[in-house]
Amino acid sequence: MGKPRKMLYDWNAPYMQSLTKLIETQSKQTLANWCISYCFAYLIPIYEKLCPNDMRPRYALNAANEWLTGKIKLPQAKAIILACHAAARELDAIPAAQACARAIGQCASTIHSASHCLGIALYGALAIAYDKLGAKAPWPELEALAAEECGRMEEALRTVAMKNEPSPAKFTWQC
Repeated sequence: MGKPRKMLYDWNAPYMQSLTKLIETQSKQTLANWCISYCFAYLIPIYEKLCPNDMRPRYALNAANEWLTGKIKLPQAKAIILACHAAARELDAIPAAQACARAIGQCASTIHSASHCLGIALYGALAIAYDKLGAKAPWPELEALAAEECGRMEEALRTVAMKNEPSPAKFTWQC
C-alpha cells in the first residue's frame, strides 16, 4: 500500500447513506452534541495516546461545548477550533492521529455548520481503523472496520436523536 488515505471516500457506501439519512433528520445542536460526545469517548483517547503533549483537539471540543452553552462567542471558539485543524496538517507521519485531529476539528466545527458533522465518519471511523489495524493494513480491511465504526456512530446518534425533530438542519452535501 502507498501513502495512507486521509479519509473514507465512498459517498454511496451503504454505511454512509444510512448515517447521512439519520443526520438529515436532526438539529445542528443535536448533531454538535453527538459529535462532541463521540469524539471525547473514542477519538480523544487515540489522539492523546499518540500525541500526549498536544491538547489542541481537546481544547477544540471544549470550545465547541462552551459555545453550545453560551460561555464563549463563535469567533473565540473558531480560533481554538482552527488550531485543531492546524494540528492535523502537522501529522502526516502519524495517520491515526491526523485522522483523529481532522475528525475532531470537523466535529467541533459543527457549531458553525451542521454539515461538518459528517467528518466524524469520513475521518473518525478511519482514525479508529488505523489505530486498530495500522495505517499499512490493506484498504479493504481498513474500510470494513471503518464501516463497522460508522454503524456504531449511527447507533450513538440514534440514542440521542429527537423523534420528529421540528427544526432539522438543512444540508447541501458537497461530496
